[in-house]
Amino acid sequence: MDTGTAAALGAAFVGVLGTLLSALLTQRAADRSKQRELEHADRRHREELRAQELRAGRETRRIDYVALNMTSRQYLAALTDHKHALLYGDATQDIRQQLDEARGAHRDCYAEAQLQVPEPVLDLAGEINHALNATYGMLLRLDRGAPRQGESLDAVQEAIDELWSRLRVMRRQMRADLRASGSPDRSSGGSSGGSSGGSSDGSSDGSPDD
Repeated sequence: MDTGTAAALGAAFVGVLGTLLSALLTQRAADRSKQRELEHADRRHREELRAQELRAGRETRRIDYVALNMTSRQYLAALTDHKHALLYGDATQDIRQQLDEARGAHRDCYAEAQLQVPEPVLDLAGEINHALNATYGMLLRLDRGAPRQGESLDAVQEAIDELWSRLRVMRRQMRADLRASGSPDRSSGGSSGGSSGGSSDGSSDGSPDD
């Protein structure tokens, strides 16, 4: 093999090798780019799933807050109606049944809230639940004509007025939690179930918006 042929073969070999290396490097670059795209898509997917979980959690809390606020107000309005009925000597079985139904609805809602609601709101809800039931017991004994010492319709009204104030505090805490988590504030949740609106607030349902 003469020198010219060897040089030609060498050049051809280098050319083929260069082509192969270029193709290999191009493929490796494409693979790295594809891997980065996959990693980016996976990261975006995980971020979106996390955002969906957070939105779902906020929506669950919002629904719980609406239900808890609404049933608390309905329970308190029913207590107010019963108190007025006793005051005017008109405590019918329908009034008593409405109170028992409101109490049962609140009990069920509070039990569910204990599994979902964060501690700051749950602490307030627990205090309100205890006070509502204590007022219910006082009314029941007055209705039966067997009050304990210090129990009277005036004492019931004082308890009711205090409960409206506690409900306002709980609603503020609910709103603060929803605002902090980026959820729309819709925790007021409907009108109360009672007809009297007999609190000192003077609103139609006894609990004006703050």
